[in-house]
Amino acid sequence: MANKRDLKRGINYICSDLFAECVAVSLYNKKSDPANMDTLMKSVLRVHSNYILRVSHPEPGMPAKKYYKNLIECFNHEVNDIVDAINNVH
Repeated sequence: MANKRDLKRGINYICSDLFAECVAVSLYNKKSDPANMDTLMKSVLRVHSNYILRVSHPEPGMPAKKYYKNLIECFNHEVNDIVDAINNVH
């Protein structure tokens, strides 16, 4: 497991790239629905804040290695869902 700072940095990079991709799609894709793009951007912000908070405050009583492994798996799953939603806009 990496330290918390590296984990937070990775979450920040991934979420900022996802947000930038949403902005690019909304600007350059004429077929995109503005309400749909706003929902996608809000979901990226929600994922970012949720996982940054979860890194900072782990669940008590759960082994740290298991907790952070589960956290990373859940984060990757949610990121993949957002990427699929962005791809479906194209």
